[in-house]
Amino acid sequence: MAEIDTTRLLTEMRQLAAQADALASQTEPADGGFSELLQASIDKVNETQASAAGLAEAFERGDTDVGLPEVMIALQKASLSFQAMTEVRNRLVTAYQEIMNMPI
Repeated sequence: MAEIDTTRLLTEMRQLAAQADALASQTEPADGGFSELLQASIDKVNETQASAAGLAEAFERGDTDVGLPEVMIALQKASLSFQAMTEVRNRLVTAYQEIMNMPI
């Protein structure tokens, strides 16, 4: 079994935290605004899921460069990102419904 490269994992986690901080600190919307940000987030979730699926397939084929811990971590990342995206979608639908139910 391949060992988890903790340095690489920690570096990746720090990069993701820095990206989250940068997004949270933006005071102005991007050129495309909310819809562009939402589309980019959906694309990132899709990319994460595709990457995890690719690693899982490589492990199933017996690729010696891919270890079980790496596959499990990638699958968990994909699962968490999908759950977060689903929660955002649920909250958007709830907000839309509340707005639609407001009296004019």
